[in-house]
Amino acid sequence: MNLATTLAEQAERGGWSDRVAYAGPAGTVSHGQVHRGAAQAAAVLAELGVARGDRVLIALEDSVEFVWSFLASLWLGAIAVPVDPELPPGDHASSLAHAEPRVVVCARELVDRFQEAAATLAPATLTGEMAGAASVPAAAVGGEAPAYGQYTAGTTGRPKLALHRHDDPLVYHRTAGSGAFGIGPDDVLLSASRMHVAFGLGNSVFFPLLSGACALLHPGGAQPGAVAETAARRQPTLLFAVPTFYARLLEALPASPLTALRAAVSAGEPLTPALAGRIRRWAGCPVLDTLVSTEVGHAFCANTPAAARDGTLGRALEGYEVRIADAAGRDLPEGTQGLLWVRGPTLLIDYWNEPEATARALTGGWLRTGDLATLDGEGFIRHHGRADDVELVRGIAVSALEVERVLAAHIGVAEVAVAAVRDELGASSLHAFVVPTDPAKAGAALGDSVIALARERLASHKVPQAVTFVPELPRTPHGRLRRFLLREGGVEPLAAGRPG
Repeated sequence: MNLATTLAEQAERGGWSDRVAYAGPAGTVSHGQVHRGAAQAAAVLAELGVARGDRVLIALEDSVEFVWSFLASLWLGAIAVPVDPELPPGDHASSLAHAEPRVVVCARELVDRFQEAAATLAPATLTGEMAGAASVPAAAVGGEAPAYGQYTAGTTGRPKLALHRHDDPLVYHRTAGSGAFGIGPDDVLLSASRMHVAFGLGNSVFFPLLSGACALLHPGGAQPGAVAETAARRQPTLLFAVPTFYARLLEALPASPLTALRAAVSAGEPLTPALAGRIRRWAGCPVLDTLVSTEVGHAFCANTPAAARDGTLGRALEGYEVRIADAAGRDLPEGTQGLLWVRGPTLLIDYWNEPEATARALTGGWLRTGDLATLDGEGFIRHHGRADDVELVRGIAVSALEVERVLAAHIGVAEVAVAAVRDELGASSLHAFVVPTDPAKAGAALGDSVIALARERLASHKVPQAVTFVPELPRTPHGRLRRFLLREGGVEPLAAGRPG
């Protein structure tokens, strides 16, 4: 079972080879063109010495060239390693040293960063050489063989490379793509999350190629204007994004231009009920919150159109089991907050060259996700933040997510994060870092109003002692919050509210 050839065969059997697979400003590409191009790209990589087990580092924006490079790697039995093309040079150097790729496929302006690689290819060079490339046979790999790896978000330390199998994307589609979201050949998918992360790779590569659907490619990265411009030309039926993007989209576009949406899917960070309600009113469709893990490959629990509950991550998808346990791994009673563990068919093979980290993450076939959650009697999972999102304030543990959910309901708050900040004497107090909906109104009055809301709805020890207004929250390239930078004073304030 080679995933690259399996996808091509499914397109033939499903009768969607001539249907549009990708549409963007440069035009459209059919499913058949995707798979023929992947076979030609595989011949180019083979000429450069890529063979089974080698790594191919892909540092490209979302594009057909990304898809060709990814599938060509799998065709040869190599391991595709997509990375964010917008990472700083030092991070690209770290990925190069860690993955030790045989070939790097990257934008021409990035080639100098990868001079230590055995070979580099720019998209124009790749497509130019594809035209005259002789075909090569696909590697006969098993479904359990490693197909690709993705780097974790790195919110608490150095990112790790989680490896996944050729079989895994078939499961993602069966459980999440067609199972939870009902994706079929008539759907048009628009993902603000990019192909180099787990959420985006499923949304824009695996789901369209396994269903015959069309994925929209938009220029300029995940910017509201670029997404809206793309959507205006070819209306998407499903939108995938992280809550931060939804908040910015609603701010930039008070009236939705997405008239064909049947669902808006959220993942990647906590979705507050307040924001979910705003999205629902704006989009006029269900909002489906999910939990996506790089180590699992895509969503393993999700709300669906048939079974959704506000304020939850939905229920475990078919084939996955979840449980709530304490720090020692002991199961906790229903409704008790603890650590979320998951077991299922797509857990990572391992972290590349990191056996100790793999052993810490996997225990008896279960993955410790690092998420805090509760599980009710009907199987719905309520998220309470990451284990490292618990802030210690004067020796008392406070859930940052609980406080943020309250503050996010304030009309003047576009985004918010809270953290325990120590003063010069070493005493800690809870601070709220707020991105205001209107920067002109950032000041003491708004700060007092935000704190007043917290006092109204939270226990006294959970009320922030100060509000700091910031232009944006510090995030990883994957969009995850870097809370430690808030704790350490690593953000520049826009303005400050006086202590409450």
